[in-house]
Amino acid sequence: MAIVVVIETPGMNQAMYEQGTDRLTGGRGVVKKASDWPVPGLISHTAAPTPDGWLVVDVWESEDAFRKFGEHLRPMLREIGAPDVEPKIYPAYNVVTS
Repeated sequence: MAIVVVIETPGMNQAMYEQGTDRLTGGRGVVKKASDWPVPGLISHTAAPTPDGWLVVDVWESEDAFRKFGEHLRPMLREIGAPDVEPKIYPAYNVVTS
């Protein structure tokens, strides 16, 4: 079952996001397609600034796929100095892609 993951990170900024995605993609820079991620299962990824930090909203094929990605994500977030936050996970009711 697909899931929606919402990660709100106070204090994070675009430079930190770019540094993090560069690490996740093995030096290829900001993510351009789902296959750029280090694990399979990403359906969509959206990132945006907020008044106090950074927001990421992902759709994953399953919670298991996201948990595998988390094994890469958490250490990377620590390395770039992002605060430790818990993602909010919701079952997806409807997913529309182009």
